[in-house]
Amino acid sequence: MNGAASLLFALCGVLFLGAVYYMLASKKPGVYPPKSIQKKRAGALAGAGAVFFLLAFILTGFS
Repeated sequence: MNGAASLLFALCGVLFLGAVYYMLASKKPGVYPPKSIQKKRAGALAGAGAVFFLLAFILTGFS
């Protein structure tokens, strides 16, 4: 269980870093893909990161 929780926490961190990357990229002028798509990607990555964080938090509670 601890290994699975650690893996989920690591995946959560990677997803949040990806969300931060896309959010910062959407602030730059003249980028491709369009800013609206980058914001959607950032939101999707942040949402997935939150789900994995909750799953990892639940798994650590059981062990």
